[in-house]
Parts: sequence; C-alpha cells; structure tokens
Amino acid sequence: MLTTVKVNDELAHEMGLSKEEFGEIKKLLGREPNFTELGVFSAMWSEHCSYKNSRRLFNLFPTKGKQVLVGAGEENSGIVDIGDGLGVAFKIESHNHPSAVEPFEASATGIGGCLRDIFTTGARPVAGLGALRFGNLDNEKVKFLFKEVIRGLAHYANTAEVSAVGGDTYFDESYEGNPLVNAFVVGIVKKSDIVRGAAEGAGNPVYYIGGDTGRDGVGGASFASKEITEESSSTKNAVAIGDPELGKRLREACLELIEKGLVVGMQDMGAAGLTCSSCETAARSGTGIEIDVSLIPQREKKMTPYEILLSESQERMLAILKSGREDEALGVLKKWKVNAAKIGKVTNDKMMRVKENGVVVCEIPAEALTKKAPLYRRETKEPSYLKEAQALNPSSVKEPNDLNEVILKLLDSPTIASKESAYKKFTFVDKDEVLVNAGSDAAVIKVKGTKKALAISVDCNGRYCYLNPFNGAMMAVAEAARNVVCAGGRPLAVTDGLNFGNPMKPENYWQFEKCIEGISAACRALDTPVISGNVSFYNENPKGAIDPTPMIGIVGLISDAEKRVTQDFKKEGDMVVLLGENAADLSGSEYLYLVHRIKKGNPQIDMKKEKAVQEACLEAIESGIVNSAHDCSEGGLAVALAESCISNKDRMLGAAIKLDGNTRKDAALFGEAPSRIVISINKNKLPVLESIVRKHAVPHKILGSVEGKKLTIQCGNTTIIDQTLAKLSDTWRNAIPNRLS
Repeated sequence: MLTTVKVNDELAHEMGLSKEEFGEIKKLLGREPNFTELGVFSAMWSEHCSYKNSRRLFNLFPTKGKQVLVGAGEENSGIVDIGDGLGVAFKIESHNHPSAVEPFEASATGIGGCLRDIFTTGARPVAGLGALRFGNLDNEKVKFLFKEVIRGLAHYANTAEVSAVGGDTYFDESYEGNPLVNAFVVGIVKKSDIVRGAAEGAGNPVYYIGGDTGRDGVGGASFASKEITEESSSTKNAVAIGDPELGKRLREACLELIEKGLVVGMQDMGAAGLTCSSCETAARSGTGIEIDVSLIPQREKKMTPYEILLSESQERMLAILKSGREDEALGVLKKWKVNAAKIGKVTNDKMMRVKENGVVVCEIPAEALTKKAPLYRRETKEPSYLKEAQALNPSSVKEPNDLNEVILKLLDSPTIASKESAYKKFTFVDKDEVLVNAGSDAAVIKVKGTKKALAISVDCNGRYCYLNPFNGAMMAVAEAARNVVCAGGRPLAVTDGLNFGNPMKPENYWQFEKCIEGISAACRALDTPVISGNVSFYNENPKGAIDPTPMIGIVGLISDAEKRVTQDFKKEGDMVVLLGENAADLSGSEYLYLVHRIKKGNPQIDMKKEKAVQEACLEAIESGIVNSAHDCSEGGLAVALAESCISNKDRMLGAAIKLDGNTRKDAALFGEAPSRIVISINKNKLPVLESIVRKHAVPHKILGSVEGKKLTIQCGNTTIIDQTLAKLSDTWRNAIPNRLS
C-alpha cells in the first residue's frame, strides 16, 4: 500500500517539495505528514496551484474598479458589471504541458476546465477563444500538434455547444516542443445568481457531482510545475480525459441548481482535483470541510485515498447544497442525468478532514494548503542576449527590391495568414448570439434581452516580450484593448495567461517580473483592472525556454450592438484614414524575422498616445461615422490594408493608397509600431472625424480611398505595391491549408 511508504526528505523531494518546505509542513501540522497528506501538500504547494513563485508580484496589478463584481484571486473566475442586472465572467487557462504530450485530449480538457470555471460562478458560457502558440508549421511534429489541438478544442466546443469565436495563433521556433494552449471563455450571469466557491454554513451537506473518479490526471498539477523532458514527454498518465457530452449536462444541471437557489457554494475539480476544491472552499469561508473518499463514485478498483484526492478526472464539481433542500437538488441532477453523491459536510473547525470508511486518512488545516503556502521572489538577472538583441541598426537591413513579393510572403506567414480553415472545424454557433465570429479584430457576442454586445479579443506577441519584456507586455494589453475598440467596444477588464520558462533561472524570472510590471502599467493607463488569470511556468524543452508570452484577454462592452464594426472595407469611394502616427519602426517585426531572419530591435509604446487613439476611434464609431476599423499589428500597415480589402470573402474591395516618400519604404509598409488604426469613412464625414481627433490630440492621415479589385500603394510618385485582391486572398487564405495538405 502507498500509505506504508516512508515519509522523509527524499520522498518530499520526489514529490517536488524542498527540504525547507517539508520542514514547514511538519511545523504547520505539529507532526510528520503521512503519505496521503504529503501528496496533498505536494499538489497544493506546486506552482500550478499555489503560484508560489509568482503571487507576490500580483500585488502590482490594478484589481479594483467600479465595474468589478468579483475580483482577481477571489474566485476561479472574475466578473464585471455590464448593467441591466448582468455581469460578464471571463477567465483564461493554460493546458500547455499536457498538450505537448497528448494534444487532442489535453486541449479538449483545457477548454472543458475553463468552461467549468465560468459556469461554477452561475454564468452561462457564451463564447470560447483559443490563444495558441506552436513551432514552425513546416515541421511535421508541429503539424501534428496543431491539427490535434484544433481537433481537441473543436470536439469539446462542438459537443458542449459553446460557440468558438476566434482567438490568437502564432508560429515561432521558440515554441517547438512546448506548444502553448490557452483557453479563454466568457459567460454572462445575472448579478443575483452569482455563486462563490465557499463552504459556508456548518452542517450544510457537501456533494460530489458529475463523472466517476479514475486514475487519469493523478499528478497533473505537479507535472505542469516542471520542465518537459524527453522522459516526461512520454508520460501520458498525467493527462486527464474529457467527456464533453457529460460536461454539457453538468453545465445545465449546475446552472439550474444555482438559478433555483439550491447552492451555497460550488467549485470545479480542476488542478489537484478533489483536494483543491475541498481545501479552497473551506479556506475562502473560514470554515472546515469533512469528506469520506469511500463515498466517491470510482470507475477503477482499489483506488487509494491519495489517488482519489489527486485525480484530475474531468467533469466533476464539488457543491455545498442548502440543508433541507437536498431532495430538490437531487431531482434537478436526475433530470439532467448527472450522478451525485453526498460525501461529507461543512464543519466549523477550519480543517480539511478526509476519511476512508470513517477512518481519518488526512487531516490538515485548510489554510495551511492555501493562504499559508510558501511565497517566493526568485533571483533576477537581465538576460545576456538582451543588449545585442535590442541593438538593431536599420541601415544594416537591406531594403528588398520587390515589395510586392514581400507582402505576399507576409500574407503567407502562418502567423499572419487566415485561420478560417481551422475555425471551420467549430460547427456550433448561435446565430442570434454571435454577431461577429472569427476573422475580425474582435469577436462580438450579443447580450440577449438588451441592446448591448460584448467585444472579445486575446493577444500577445512573444517576440516583442523577448526583446523588451516591459514594453512587450504593455503592447499585448494595448493590442487586445485596441482590437476591442476597433469593434466598437469599451474595454472593461483583463484576464492574463502568463506563459514563461523555469522561474528558478534568473533570466527567466527577470522576464516574468518585467512583464508583470508592463501589464500593470498598461492596465492602469487604460483603466482595465486584472480580474482573473493563470500562470504557467516551466515552459521549456531541451532546446530552451519559450519567448515570454503573457496572453492578454480583454472583454469590452458595446452599448448598442447595431453600431458594431468589423475590419473589412464596406463601400466603394470611402475614404481610408490612419489614426495615429505612422512611425517607421522595424523592431521585432514579422517582416524582419521572415525576410531577413533577424530577431532584433527594441519595441516602444507610449500609453498616453495609445489611450488617445483608442478614445478617438471609439468616439468616432459611437458617432456612427466609421464603416470599418482595423488595427495595425503583425505585418504593419500594408498587411492591415490588405486584410481590410480581403477579409470579407463575399465582398472584397480594393484600395488605392498613397504614402509620403520621405521614409524607408519597407519600414513604412511593414513596421509594426503600435497605436495605429486604419478606418474607412464616407468622405462627407471627414469634418466630424477631424473634430474628434482634434479633441483627443490624435494625428491622422488620409491614406486614399476604397476602390476597385486591387490594392495599390504609392510611395511618393512610385507604385510599390500593386496586387490583385484575388492573389492576396488566395495567398492569405491558403497559407495554412497548403502546409497541412
């Protein structure tokens, strides 16, 4: 039996605990832990559950705001007020390590777990997005991972009937062997129905709801808290298996329980399974919890308490029901064909007590596993590569002779190319709810029963963060907010998925700290508090760490859904206008990397200018004069213009553009300086626009007009881009399918 294994420093080390941590555990207990208790501490004190290497820095984040109903760290998902008695709950969650090992199952369970984080608050999920990073798509292993991750996400989303509405996908050698799979889910909740993950009320019954417990996923939290190695990459028992059909029924059952007022508290059994949900619900409410593992439905024989407590089997919830209304709750669960078992009760002694057939096998103060988990601030050191990488000399970069060839090469880059071939695999979409699907700057979801809509985007350019972590993180926040603004939404709040290398390596931790500082600065500038998030460390493989990748998800509110805007040009004769300054900076650009194989530069952003551009664009959209809006990001101005021409396959419209001739042509076309938005308006509306940009002190430039079936760009008196829309569209739309065929 596992319980007879000798507990000592060596075993603690094997479980991922340091000698000092093992000593602290003995102090907290006043005795030596048994094997099961040590396993519980190992899971709860892992980085994946405790954020012990990151949580101190979270104090830098702005987390308060008049719109915040449930803030960062309070629950598994944050919630912000959108008026009309409603709130929007949203959360981003990573499933990186499992996806490198078992991409189909891991990506499916990744979105499944994030969905449960949303509906456990009482919110109905209305949209899912994927923030994905892979290696070079010409690599056969990367092709396999990409196909399987998309297949897994689509399988779960389609079966669970949740609309997948886009996301953010990059391809870069940095992620080879260690893909990033972050799921971002948004839900809508009545403020009166918000449920907390708290075990309140001594004597209230504790119920296990959902699928049976197996050995799948045992050790998953610990697996996600160390680097991927050749040995671990073949370890598949740490990857749980999802059941989206059960997940859909579980969602409906839980939402009905909440709507009928039968639930005191509820939490998903995610990382560390029953252990995490039990101790966290008790710690949040300052109570205690007592359960008996022999009462838990098990699908495998002779499971030990250790295995039951740490299993990460999917589609399971812990619910504290209202005493005296259990029969009513069981009726709801039976209606949805969801199994349930009473496994314990809420106590008032602040202990997490676990029994097996009435015999105590684990007894730990709940706060010892949560609030008293160790916190570290690791050693930092500026990366040795940084000064050289930032020292970009533009004059050493030869300007290509054929810029027509360059724009096609950029549109053929999988990072820039259309992802519609992947999102075609997502079949379930509520046409009355999804107003703008994948393929524009932001997805737009109708808030049923109101005039409002939500604009949703998730963004991050890891290359910028590699070159300047502080500025790169600010740029990630700015781009996500800018995309929301381009749809007509006012950004409300942020959820962050922080993906980094091993925090024990000083250069990695320096990157992490600078990114946290950058996110915090940008969020304060844009008044978008951080309300939820996730940290994923140890994203390394034998080739090294990934580029620092803080994914930023933002939800914005569109007060009138009829005024939503997309990126595609709408009308012949419209004027094309650039909001913001067309700064010619090649730092960290896809052009520099793809054409010249150079990963250098020092990306810069001025958040005051960024805020002004966003405010001007939003006011122009709300005034009704904007027909299209598209931010300049990867590929620069030229790619933004091309995408505005070809995004709407059913109505592609060309443009004739003229740029000043007093700057480098490649920098003007393909530089990726932030704080720029391309809009199109009726030329008669120019006086209104000029009044708005003057008010916000935003520079603007008339670039040209929407016309014809070509994109032409003149620089001075020379035509430097002359491409048919058919050629641009074919290149952009088929870049990924051609590589996967």
